[in-house]
Amino acid sequence: MLRYLPFLLVLALWIYAFIDCLNTPESQVRGLPKVIWVLIILLFGEVLVGPVAWLVAGKTRRPVTGSGSTPSEWHRNHRWVAPDDNPEFLRSLKDENKQDESRLKDWEADLRRREEELRRKNREAADGPEETP
Repeated sequence: MLRYLPFLLVLALWIYAFIDCLNTPESQVRGLPKVIWVLIILLFGEVLVGPVAWLVAGKTRRPVTGSGSTPSEWHRNHRWVAPDDNPEFLRSLKDENKQDESRLKDWEADLRRREEELRRKNREAADGPEETP
């Protein structure tokens, strides 16, 4: 199994560089056109020259700044709240509960009305016109 590990690592780097090159906007590609970089990655991928060249020289890397552009800075500035701690979510649940309770009361009233009509019809049918000989 260990004898396949180097081959799998080269393959993984080759695939990563290829997909990274395809997903990179043309404005962030340095040195050569994007199509040429794709060909370099594909043709020289087995010897790692193509993928390493792409990762080192082919893509413009953004410098890390404290302006909140990194994910950790963004998460520090935008706090996520769990649903049970989010007042808007809890308020929406209360509104939904009120609507559900109102709908249930309407259904129960309609059911009582229908049951009463059915009882009345049954009584009328039982007390209805009797045959006289």
